[in-house]
Amino acid sequence: MLIDTHVHLDSFPDCEIPLILDRAHSVGVGFVICAGTTVESSARAVDLSRRFNSFFAGVGVHPMDIVKPLTGEDYMELRNLAIKEEKVVVMSEIGLDYMEGMPDRAWQFPAFREQINIARELDLPIIFHSRGAHQDCFRVLKEEKGYEVGGVMHYFQGTIKEAKEIIDLGFYISIARPIFRLPHLQEVVSKIPIANIVIETDSAPQPFKKNRDNWTEPHYLRSITKKIAELKDMDEASVETALFHNTRQLLSHRWGILNKYVPDL
Repeated sequence: MLIDTHVHLDSFPDCEIPLILDRAHSVGVGFVICAGTTVESSARAVDLSRRFNSFFAGVGVHPMDIVKPLTGEDYMELRNLAIKEEKVVVMSEIGLDYMEGMPDRAWQFPAFREQINIARELDLPIIFHSRGAHQDCFRVLKEEKGYEVGGVMHYFQGTIKEAKEIIDLGFYISIARPIFRLPHLQEVVSKIPIANIVIETDSAPQPFKKNRDNWTEPHYLRSITKKIAELKDMDEASVETALFHNTRQLLSHRWGILNKYVPDL
């Protein structure tokens, strides 16, 4: 079974969700985890998780979406969503983003720190975003003891040195479609033990692609898995088994809940 550890399916209209999930199931995707990016999108991810058995949720505020400093009320809403809904299995998507035009870093840092603390309080793995901010992300995760719950460096595109740093901190690296176009990432995947890798698609609407069939969806996990097998000179079934085991380890404290909704686990 393949597991998509990071999607943004909450951004699609309701009518598309079952079709997307059906296409995913047709290639062996067992379930998806939808990352929140705001308090509102986190609530929508939770709502969708209630409607589809193979749909689980993360709650969090993305650094790009911090349009003003987060308040105690914001943090309480995220906490309550995670406490009240058993299908919330990760703190996602949180982190730091240093791209030009991003929100003030003075807003990003406390948001990242406080959400790490919520994750530790609720024993939720941390799925974090980092763009141009790897060393600061690693530092904050160390300072706030994020390693106590572990998690994933989402949509990894870094160097082998950075991969080893975050793995040593107790986190997985998540591989997505950039594996097809980035030679340095292909080298990282070839050298990093399969035991340290999970996979995702980061699926979200892509209206800039004229052909709807080319939008990234969870069904692309199959081709990502095949590429990893090729780069590591392993058979695809062995890679799929290893990735499944890694995700089970990542979500070990929630696995009983996952199995309640996806019995084949």
